[in-house]
Amino acid sequence: MPIVVRLDLMLARRKVKSRDLAEFVGITEANMSLLKQGKIRGVRFETLEKICAYLDCQPGDLLCYVPEDAPGS
Repeated sequence: MPIVVRLDLMLARRKVKSRDLAEFVGITEANMSLLKQGKIRGVRFETLEKICAYLDCQPGDLLCYVPEDAPGS
């Protein structure tokens, strides 16, 4: 998939636990885990907004486009 989720990196940089972020955002820990793994088909803008507010980051810090024909993909 050409969109790579880098939420795990941002959580580590901010020293935030997934559980705390999930509680703030209002989603289950299981759904937060799926989001971190990039195993989702979409994300609501409201959810993305809350994640960015909590982590003090931009959506581009969490999502990255990597073309499928790029080396290493």
